[in-house]
Amino acid sequence: MKKERFIEVLAPAGSFESMKAAVNAGADAVYMGGAKFGARAYAKNPNQERLLEALDYVHLHGKKFYLTVNTLLKEQELSGELYDFLVPAYEAGVDALIVQDFGVWQAVRRLFPDLKLHASTQMTITGVRGAKELKRQGASRIVTARELSLEEIRKIREQVEIEIETFVHGALCYSYSGQCLFSSLAGGRSGNRGRCAQICRLPYEAWEGKKRISKVEEPYLMNLKDLCGLQSLGELLDAGVCSLKIEGRMKSPRYTAGVVSIYRKYVDIYRKVGGKSWKIKSEDLNFLLELFDRGGFSDGYFHGHNGRAMCSLSGKPVRRPVDTVLFERLDQQYVEPERKEKIKGNLKITQDLPAKLSFSMGEMAVSVEGGIVLPAKNSPLTAESLRKQIGKLGETPFVLEELDIELFEHCFLPVGELNELRRKGALALQEEILKPYRRQSGKRKREYFHGEEMKVPKGRKESSMPCLSVLVEEEAQFAGALEEQAVGRIYLSTEIMEPERLSELAKRCKEAGKECFFALPRIWREGFSLSVTEYSGADGFLLRTVDELSLMEEFGEGYEFVADASLYTFNKEAREMLFNRGIAMDTAPLELNERELKERGLSGSEMVVYGRLPMMVSAQCIRKTVGRCQKGRKQERLVLSDRKKMRFPVKSYCRFCYNVIYNSAPLWLAPELLEVCAMNPQMLRLQFTTEGNAEVSSVVRAYAAALKGEDPGRQPENRTRGHFRRGVE
Repeated sequence: MKKERFIEVLAPAGSFESMKAAVNAGADAVYMGGAKFGARAYAKNPNQERLLEALDYVHLHGKKFYLTVNTLLKEQELSGELYDFLVPAYEAGVDALIVQDFGVWQAVRRLFPDLKLHASTQMTITGVRGAKELKRQGASRIVTARELSLEEIRKIREQVEIEIETFVHGALCYSYSGQCLFSSLAGGRSGNRGRCAQICRLPYEAWEGKKRISKVEEPYLMNLKDLCGLQSLGELLDAGVCSLKIEGRMKSPRYTAGVVSIYRKYVDIYRKVGGKSWKIKSEDLNFLLELFDRGGFSDGYFHGHNGRAMCSLSGKPVRRPVDTVLFERLDQQYVEPERKEKIKGNLKITQDLPAKLSFSMGEMAVSVEGGIVLPAKNSPLTAESLRKQIGKLGETPFVLEELDIELFEHCFLPVGELNELRRKGALALQEEILKPYRRQSGKRKREYFHGEEMKVPKGRKESSMPCLSVLVEEEAQFAGALEEQAVGRIYLSTEIMEPERLSELAKRCKEAGKECFFALPRIWREGFSLSVTEYSGADGFLLRTVDELSLMEEFGEGYEFVADASLYTFNKEAREMLFNRGIAMDTAPLELNERELKERGLSGSEMVVYGRLPMMVSAQCIRKTVGRCQKGRKQERLVLSDRKKMRFPVKSYCRFCYNVIYNSAPLWLAPELLEVCAMNPQMLRLQFTTEGNAEVSSVVRAYAAALKGEDPGRQPENRTRGHFRRGVE
């Protein structure tokens, strides 16, 4: 007999009530966060006791429970809190963890080696390379980036034996998940820490030079419509997706139940007839819009890379008249009912022997004994009275479907003892159902993290003072970096400059006695290629995504590899994982403050001390959204202006088809440079994005002076210290 293919409707559970509604509506699994470390810090996440109750509830009803630990953890959180947080859920049988942080990943693999790990969409897995990398690191499942097409998903499934989970419904982030610092840098609320302020949903103006190119009536330039993948459901499942993920941990139980019920309906249809023999009913799409409408739906990126049609440019969620009939039906059908599993029972009442009760559910069966059955003096037990009393399963997760009774004549047992017998039986069956999920943690010591010194490799060179490195995105910025003696390394971006120009500039670097590294694209998508012969002359490469880690094997020995800040290393464990993978140097996180950087350590790391920091990397294109796409043509940069007249430069990287939105002010840490140096970083990086050559020269000279303890002599009028002092929650 052919084994039925595994397909899962995966529901959000931002609260205990939403979890129950999801199970009632037909979800196969739920994902939920606890009191810590979840990417929805403002959801009604349960405390530990309630979380374990939810976990048992899901398992009692035959469903799966995935715990979200999908934020970046600071050093003290990882070493002092993570283990204690995870042990109860592990012992209770959590089915998998959804993880973003490399440090969490490595710690869990060591402490709980049999616990399944799902790579969060926050890891920005965009292709076969990333999927292979995460499988190599022990992932049982990847949650693909929301930006992937059906074809890209299909190729992952064809080439990598790994489970694929894909978002099919709900809100879309404007940025690639895990690549957004907008909320963090603008307001101190980090999306990487579960505290996104949804700044992208606010109104903006788009400017080209002094000309406004966006319409007054369309100010919500980054306000994406919600995804509805229902029309593509058959194609998604045919492409190899096994878990259909619904977004919405901040939404109501009613919303969760309604969306789950519709996807449950069509998955069941797919199981019966396949992917092409049915159509979505218009009333079902309207039903989903009644639950939440942000200006209509889009099918996301499944059939297109980006586009104006994906945006709700004119406003916020549509205020629809409340459909009280619909909402009441959802409440009555899914939100309010207590789900009960049908069980069967057998009761044996024999005088002078203990009463015996057996309960069974499927293949699970238990037997318990009660008090000694007495001879009846007045009113003997009857089958009817016994069936009524044993059937009172009340707050248990069971309902008695059938009860066989063996009752000898003239027997008596007090009602209290019958109640206790029923209670014992229900509890025993509950424990029997949950027994396969239970684990022993091995009583590993939390002090593991404190008692052993983390193995943080040292940099390849030791010096009393770090040297400067410079990253340039455009050839016009190169000369200003080349001429300064304090600069020991130049990173050349592959995003704009052509291979032959990069090779020529690399040659000039070596002639000037400087190292030359090529900075790879911020996002690596299917169809991109890069060969060492084409990009010749580099001493090494700056890697920016998980997908690019596999290039280390392809390029072979003879090159050094640096992990950029987008390959987050918030803690020592994360650093160790990358160093063990073959990285020579990592880049200090942009969201940690001075104290946190000291706890994590900077030895062997590079630190960005100047530059407009990238706030968003998006598959969307502001130019295309306002109807002015000029792909392949020389173009000026755009600027986004917000309600406070802050101006954010936007660069289109047409070769790889993504936008980067930069901070309104450059990071300027020249006055703090000696404090930074006291933490012993390997290198200090200056990043140039929108600057001209003269400004590059001026900034490099200022930092060279500051490195010597001299007055930098200048500073930008508009500047920021980023998170060096403040950090994020």
